[in-house]
Amino acid sequence: MAFTLTLKCPERAGIVHAVTTFLLERGCDIVEHQQFDDDVRGSLFLRTSFTCSVPATVDDLRRAFVPVAGDFGMEFEFADGTPPRVLVMVSKFGHCLNDLLFRWRAGSLGAEIALVVSNHEDLRPMVEAARVRFEHVPVTPATKAGAEQRLLDLLWEHEIDLVVLARYMQVLSDELCGKLAGRAINIHHSFLPGFKGAKPYHQAYDRGVKYVGATAHYVTPDLDEGPIIEQEVQRVDHTYSPRELVTVGRDAEALALSRAVRWHSERRVLLNGNSTVVFR
Repeated sequence: MAFTLTLKCPERAGIVHAVTTFLLERGCDIVEHQQFDDDVRGSLFLRTSFTCSVPATVDDLRRAFVPVAGDFGMEFEFADGTPPRVLVMVSKFGHCLNDLLFRWRAGSLGAEIALVVSNHEDLRPMVEAARVRFEHVPVTPATKAGAEQRLLDLLWEHEIDLVVLARYMQVLSDELCGKLAGRAINIHHSFLPGFKGAKPYHQAYDRGVKYVGATAHYVTPDLDEGPIIEQEVQRVDHTYSPRELVTVGRDAEALALSRAVRWHSERRVLLNGNSTVVFR
């Protein structure tokens, strides 16, 4: 069976030797290994995928690895090949959702879309055509607390591992962001914080921007300022109309978001303070 080990610890000699020795002693074969030494922060990040020739579980490996982790001050996680279960949140824009559904059905997302939640009914036909459950959870200032509690109930009910905000146009409360720390991904256009509010692409057109892009990041209480996982950009010029800029921007959003979801699902993203280490 295939497993992945990810870890972070203070940099020192012997870490890789300790990991490989641990795996060798259990009859494991390494199929992919990546590491990053952060000389600025004095930390090491590691991702190792391996197979075991003898029966093992994630809990077995975790318990056996505790002494090794203790020696080096490691924060670590073992995972098997089970795709994480994803809850996608949307409002009225469907381009990111459509892209995620397509990649999921094609088997290239690395995750299982279990449920779609929206504060509007507009995208129900798209979701149900993909044979995914659609849950309408309307949000108003008066019902926001109840809507967020409904979301938490759905997370528990459907055993959700990851929440993806695919152009969900509601601000999550600080409390909810805290509960979703490290397991919620958002996407936004690259013009923030410069062009806020309505019609950012029209604002960009008026200013003659030369690059259009998007940023996928983890959700934090600091709006649109969480650790960045992926960014996509495309050069544009004066010949692009506002509508063409929107098209380019939506393509960038869909691509950056799908990459972030896949990399997270494959355990390729490790938090590094307010930043990330991404093993691609």
